[in-house]
Amino acid sequence: MSKMADYDGPILEIDKLSISFFTRLREIPAVMDFSVSVQPGEAVGLVGESGCGKSTVALGVMQDLGKNGRVVGGTIKFKGRDLAEMSTEELRDIRGNEIAMIYQEPMASLNPAMKIGKQLMEVPMIHEGVSTEEAYSRALEVVTDVRLPDPERMLNSFPHQLSGGQQQRIVIAMALMSKPALLILDEPTTALDVTVEAAVVELVKDLGKKYGTSMLFISHNLGLVLETCDRLCVMYSGEAVERGSIKDVFDEMQHPYTQALFRSIPLPGADKNSRPLVAIPGNFPLPHERPPGCNFGPRCDYFEEGRCDAKDILMEAVPGNDRHHTRCLKFQEIDWNAPITLADQKDKGEIGRVVLKMDNLKKYYEVAANALFGGGEKKVVKANETLSFEAHESETLAIVGESGCGKSTFAKVLMGLETATDGQILLDNRNIEQVPIEERDAKTVGEVQMVFQNPFDTLNPSMTVGRQIIRALEIFGVGNSEAERKKRMLELLDLVKLPRAFAERMPRQLSGGQKQRVGIARAFAGDARIVVADEPVSALDVSVQAAVTDLLMEIQREHKTTLLFISHDLSIVRYLSDRVMVMYLGHVVELGTTDQVFAPPYHPYTEALLSAVPIADTSVEKQHIVLDGDIPSAMSPPPGCPFQTRCRWKSEVPDGRCETHVPPVQTLADGHQVKCHLAEDILARMEPVIKVAAE
Repeated sequence: MSKMADYDGPILEIDKLSISFFTRLREIPAVMDFSVSVQPGEAVGLVGESGCGKSTVALGVMQDLGKNGRVVGGTIKFKGRDLAEMSTEELRDIRGNEIAMIYQEPMASLNPAMKIGKQLMEVPMIHEGVSTEEAYSRALEVVTDVRLPDPERMLNSFPHQLSGGQQQRIVIAMALMSKPALLILDEPTTALDVTVEAAVVELVKDLGKKYGTSMLFISHNLGLVLETCDRLCVMYSGEAVERGSIKDVFDEMQHPYTQALFRSIPLPGADKNSRPLVAIPGNFPLPHERPPGCNFGPRCDYFEEGRCDAKDILMEAVPGNDRHHTRCLKFQEIDWNAPITLADQKDKGEIGRVVLKMDNLKKYYEVAANALFGGGEKKVVKANETLSFEAHESETLAIVGESGCGKSTFAKVLMGLETATDGQILLDNRNIEQVPIEERDAKTVGEVQMVFQNPFDTLNPSMTVGRQIIRALEIFGVGNSEAERKKRMLELLDLVKLPRAFAERMPRQLSGGQKQRVGIARAFAGDARIVVADEPVSALDVSVQAAVTDLLMEIQREHKTTLLFISHDLSIVRYLSDRVMVMYLGHVVELGTTDQVFAPPYHPYTEALLSAVPIADTSVEKQHIVLDGDIPSAMSPPPGCPFQTRCRWKSEVPDGRCETHVPPVQTLADGHQVKCHLAEDILARMEPVIKVAAE
């Protein structure tokens, strides 16, 4: 079938859509009264937190709601035709051919047992019946379009031979094979590193222009939507609450939820002491427990009883701008420019003595060169290469880097889950780098604790929350009797601001943010002095992130804890850290106070990282630096400087030293360290990456 005849209206028009899922007990409304349209060549962002229904909308468009899901109201029209009225054959023709979808996890869309070339060629051969030769040349063209190196080798590879960023580019290439009219992207970069994400986002924008594709971009990251979309729609609990152009919604928001969302993101200027983030009170309602009237009512600062909860609230156009809509009865009465009632300003904790010192720590792994059969020579993976730093009492030291840079390896050695290959770790002047965890005494184990990235994996699903915390107290030898431990457990729940009644709950009855709080309570059970927080908020929603981050800061002030905060999200690092250590491929490439690391001169890698982080603020101007290629493998790192294969400053260094010699550590002003061959006068020429335009 040829593509639908030329059509000049909206490519996608969703009108008053309602979708429910049916269980044996009840109907669960997932999406209610939802409308959005996408014009030809336009990119529309769909923003909201997990559970708000944004992926359900995408599945509705794909007509793929499973046997329990049903559209119970409204219509979805593609190029003017109602999808619900199409036959199975027509739908099959449109899916993949005219509407393509890119999912969050690239491996879920690739067949592991089939070479990439064959998977790409299938698309036009099945949908358009083209010859093998033409399909191959088209596959070669799109793989070149998505900027993959050595396209012919790529087509001849299996998915597992590619990195995550390369796999995601192949999935994008596959979606573009049939030049679809509409591309739906469901959180397409969540699983990728920041610098790779920046390159993929750039790519999607360019290809959208080249192919004239319209896009529906689903994300919870407002910064990403700002960089990729023309218009956006904000969702909360199954409903659209605000719709408009990027500028309308970001600069002249007209809904309390949108406003609350922006106040909980660490934008430039937020500071943990003088300008703390404001978390949204309360929790997201479950679909079958939504309040009457406005869904956001129970958490809204402007809620008025008897009015906001009296009847269903419909979307209304904002006077003077017929393309900007909001679902709020009071939007014309609210003073949107009123200054934030500041959360209490906190005193900065006094940074104390050195608690932890690392000196030239190395961690190497030996692996068989032929991992499958164990034969051949051994290869050495240098996961950490001469790491040196100090961490003080009451200090937050952020460790920043992308996957494979060695940040988690170093955390494992510190925790005693691995032992060091060389160098030393001193905890209060005691060497612990060679003491595995089973040989550490309860006091040392209790003093160094970890909060993990995914709260779901760290709790025992068959034990109550209270029991899990008491179990930790027993291991650390806290309390002389069961009664004392129970009392301490309840105090720990108070500490992480969870109701004491939660002691009786099972983990499955808790939300992600609540589980993470239990993880934090357990980490502090043995009076932890050093807490390694490994991406502790990256799996949580934006509104919950602010609350959990603030909680960590508050506990730190009270207990003088040293916090090692591992993250790749530079906005959060800027907000809460005192000092920052940037790692790349096992090396510390930059180390300094937060102000030093976020202002030039930078290490060339730090510069690229800062440029890659999406910022949800229209007044921010960023230097645009997109790195070529993926992060090299630690199995075969490049010779010389680990970053030289992707560095844009390499030509400034004479005699090709970057390719032959590991750079020395230069100490710039006030103890700011940079591991780089660039001369000081060249470093001094660097421009700031992030500029906030004057009001």
